[in-house]
Amino acid sequence: MARTNGKSEVNPQEIDVAHELPPGEETGDDIASAGRVTTSEDSALRAEIQKLKAERDTLVDRLARLQAEFENSRKRAAREQQEFREYAVADVIKSLLPILDSFERALQSPSSRSGEFRDGVAKMGVKPIPAKGEPFDPHLHQAVEMVETTEADDHQILEELQRGYKFKDRLLRPSMVKVAKNSRQ
Repeated sequence: MARTNGKSEVNPQEIDVAHELPPGEETGDDIASAGRVTTSEDSALRAEIQKLKAERDTLVDRLARLQAEFENSRKRAAREQQEFREYAVADVIKSLLPILDSFERALQSPSSRSGEFRDGVAKMGVKPIPAKGEPFDPHLHQAVEMVETTEADDHQILEELQRGYKFKDRLLRPSMVKVAKNSRQ
């Protein structure tokens, strides 16, 4: 019994060389020099090869663009999801602002313990917008009334009618204020 290494033994005379695959890419010169193709067939093959290469390049470019577009979409979705998580509480807090206004009025009474309440609200990330005595900022304040006066600078907030709030860096509600209109300037 003959020992083998597990590979089948092939008799070299049994190999059909004419039907074997060509090694690597053959160019038109290789094919023509082998004597298997005529000159007109050679030019047709060259044209076909160029056409296939152009199609391949187009498909590779399209694939790269689609991959980049997918990556951008994935990043955008992740960013939007993070923003949604961060500010999902904002709508709930907006609905609680009238209650917060009532608490503010109650805290103005001398017998209340305002420190504990303010600490609890600050823990949620809600911050009041400073208004009285500040310069008017249309991004943070809503002017309800312009008051002619010479006692304050132009566009200085004279009175806060309703407190405004921010949640993290997002405006929940602007402060409703009276603004000075100084005719001296």
